[in-house]
Amino acid sequence: MTYVTRENITDQVLEVFERTPDPRLREVMQSLVKHLHAFIREVEPSDEEFEIGCKFVVGLGQNTSEKKNEAILASDILGASTLITLINNVKRAESAGKYQTESALLGPFWRKNAPVYEAGSNISHGPESSAQDQLFEVTGHVRDAQGKPIEGAEVDVWQASPLGFYENQDEEQPDMNLRGRFKTDANGKFNFKSVRPSGYPVPVDGPCGDLLRAQLRDPYRPAHVHYMISKPGYQVLITQVFADDDHRLHTDVTFSVVESLVGQFKKRTGAGEVGYSLDYDFVLQAGEMHFPMPPIP
Repeated sequence: MTYVTRENITDQVLEVFERTPDPRLREVMQSLVKHLHAFIREVEPSDEEFEIGCKFVVGLGQNTSEKKNEAILASDILGASTLITLINNVKRAESAGKYQTESALLGPFWRKNAPVYEAGSNISHGPESSAQDQLFEVTGHVRDAQGKPIEGAEVDVWQASPLGFYENQDEEQPDMNLRGRFKTDANGKFNFKSVRPSGYPVPVDGPCGDLLRAQLRDPYRPAHVHYMISKPGYQVLITQVFADDDHRLHTDVTFSVVESLVGQFKKRTGAGEVGYSLDYDFVLQAGEMHFPMPPIP
């Protein structure tokens, strides 16, 4: 029998984890222990610092509610969510051997079962709908890897208001405002109306906010529209399209702006036209249709 020492504790933990029946769980947990123990040996946290770290983790759960998911927010502001997405983008491209629209993080504000609308409908029903100069017309096409239109794909969209709030954060907005689901037509086209979204700060009333302030970081995200596009027989595409004129494209607090996902938010200048437009096309890859867990109800 070997007693635990500073030198052998990592090996002892790895040996115990070797008994894990599930090979993937065994691989993940052993790797986690190796990196976690290496981190601890490198920074040598004091007892007080360890307590602060535990308090941060506990706070992620305590500050998660129907308005936000603090755990996902932490992953986002640490760059972990985007790194996972970028790694899986490469894997998807390699497995299919063809182009697919790049994914972007889901974020902490997606809600399941958004209203279903007819093509061309307006998803803006709150006080923001009176701002005609912010009218936003969105169009696009969904195609497969061979460039053929995909009919009947579901395009689930959600966005912040011109004030930078999602409806679950803002008591002035009706339930499910600025959220909607649309079907593509025979040409793979979808279109809807809304108001131009604004960039916004991520929630800073929890431990993530404390961390951002301690790091002197700007908590803002650039303006964007979220998309989740799906159809049986295809991989679910979760992505965002960012406003090309937003000055925070290179300082996004969640490190999410991939160049290919920057869209043209064009100001409408024709006779009698007001507001903005966005036209952006998407490519889906064949595969299993798997939806993420909703971060909020």
